[in-house]
Amino acid sequence: MINRVRLLRKERLMTLEALAERSGVTKSYLSKVERGRSVPSIAVCASLAKALGVPLDHLFADAEELVDVTVTRAGEREALTADDEPGTRYEGIALNAGTKSMAPFMLYPPHDADHVPFRDHPGEEFLFVHEGEAELILPSRTITLSSGDSAYFKASTPHKVRSLGARRAALLLLVTNDHADSDTPRTPQAHLP
Repeated sequence: MINRVRLLRKERLMTLEALAERSGVTKSYLSKVERGRSVPSIAVCASLAKALGVPLDHLFADAEELVDVTVTRAGEREALTADDEPGTRYEGIALNAGTKSMAPFMLYPPHDADHVPFRDHPGEEFLFVHEGEAELILPSRTITLSSGDSAYFKASTPHKVRSLGARRAALLLLVTNDHADSDTPRTPQAHLP
């Protein structure tokens, strides 16, 4: 648990002072906990977990149980939309990963984007064309992307994507949020972009 508190704090870009203030624990005591010089009570652990935005049991996981790497095999991606969805289809990647600062998806855009609304939201997006050819459609221009091409842009720019060619294109989509307050735990948007 000792290294786990430090790891969770650093993942959230929190200072020792910020976590101490949020949890109601003194900075010196928190430092002792992180260095293994003091074992906190369950009440203190509950305060730390709340301040870190994690369930209490996340503080007690053994190092062997911690998942530093989440692997999602191709056949294990979770369909977030139906296969026969006429609009954009999504598959979730690393949905069970712990704290994330990005949300990865596989994106299968429709061929006809006329009825697909432009989307915009806080943060940034990264598109990588895995298979096929697609168009990134912005209000001011359209960008054609072929297999192996990528685009990185502010997600606050209205955007949509459509497939070109006979089959739907397959794109890797990474979505991140902007975080004005670095002490706020990073949580990806709950909705699909």
